[in-house]
Amino acid sequence: MFSATLAPTLHRQWSSIIPVIEPASPNVFRVDIAAINLKRLESHFENLMRNPISIQRLLHYPPQGGYVGENIIGIGAHTDYGNLTILAQDDAGVMNRDGDWVEGTPIHGTFVINIGDLIQRLTNDVYLANMHRVVNTTGRERYSIPFFIDADFDAIIEPLASCVTDGNPRPYKPVTCGEHKFGRFAASYAHLAKA
Repeated sequence: MFSATLAPTLHRQWSSIIPVIEPASPNVFRVDIAAINLKRLESHFENLMRNPISIQRLLHYPPQGGYVGENIIGIGAHTDYGNLTILAQDDAGVMNRDGDWVEGTPIHGTFVINIGDLIQRLTNDVYLANMHRVVNTTGRERYSIPFFIDADFDAIIEPLASCVTDGNPRPYKPVTCGEHKFGRFAASYAHLAKA
């Protein structure tokens, strides 16, 4: 997928950056939790992230032209599986709450932080994971380097008591981060469903 000259450069850059990003991810997580009014539960989240299974990915999307159907899309509609995703901002489409795909205008030098499935579960749907997809109709190569902030593999994820009310009952059973993520991967990749 990557040219022979690009791969060594990317490896050198990211092998030196990941050791800096991963230890900082609980701090980013802490700031984001404060932003969504759950700061009073900061210690609860710290207990879920002592040895997180965070993942850095390097993705390449060749340009797509003509009709772009769901079966030939860069990445089809999905929500992120974990807690939060840090991503350099670009113009990838996001689905709004009315079910319409909208394009975001990028702000140079900024990052997008997506809420993932686990935050949706923890907050009992108070905060929703955003549906998004990648369609590369720019006419140029597109690279994306998301960092997925997750919980510990065995961290139990269940709705917070403060997010469960008579009007918003608990729809989720407790699940570990590892079980949830593997279940999502198995649903997306047929070879894992057999495991």
